[in-house]
Amino acid sequence: MRNIKMILEYDGSRYKGWQKQTEDVNTVQGKLENVINKMVGEDVQLVGCGRTDAGVHALNYTANFHTNSNMNTKDMLTYLNEYLPEDIAVKSVKDASERFHSRYNIISKTYLYKINNSIEKNVFERRYIHTIKEKLDIEQMKLCSSVLIGNHDFQSFTTLKSKTKSTVRTINYINIIEEGNLIEIEINGNGFLWNMVRIILGTLIDSGKGNLNKIDVENILNAKKRADAGPMVPAKALFLKNVFY
Repeated sequence: MRNIKMILEYDGSRYKGWQKQTEDVNTVQGKLENVINKMVGEDVQLVGCGRTDAGVHALNYTANFHTNSNMNTKDMLTYLNEYLPEDIAVKSVKDASERFHSRYNIISKTYLYKINNSIEKNVFERRYIHTIKEKLDIEQMKLCSSVLIGNHDFQSFTTLKSKTKSTVRTINYINIIEEGNLIEIEINGNGFLWNMVRIILGTLIDSGKGNLNKIDVENILNAKKRADAGPMVPAKALFLKNVFY
């Protein structure tokens, strides 16, 4: 049996996230599986590199599935992009080793968030960028982000309710880049808890507004209480940028 690895991108605006739920819920995984099943003539189980929330986008999302089909990967790529909706595109299709697993083999992921830090609306990118009119202090945000680098218990930065699952994760880096009115924040880590990235971003934005300092963020991290951290930022400006294996 072959193991097929795909790299894809999608606009998550109209989807209820990546993960298939019930047949009547609009998800990226559901759309892909329907097309793949017809392509190979059998029911496949598509494995993704992780969940993305409703409204979150992906620039390079990795998924894989097993099949008995003999269709070559070039024809698969052509078929998928012909029959998938316009807001989902497959960038590459390759045969992978039998042991490759899109989720379990991950070393790290990078998320990207886009902020329009201006009183002027960004009309053409309004669906993919978060506008904050108040001028943000980038240096303060960088200082506060340094607290989160490394291996920590991120219980304060997740909406995960389970008491049995570990909330320890490693953040490798947080890059905050300002070009004119555009601020891009990249977060790379070995894994992320439910809503963790969006809560970290909300906390850093609070620091940029002057509401939090470095010691405050240290206290939030140590408190292990979701209520102490900042709000979740809107999903529309968040992109899964890269997955590393």
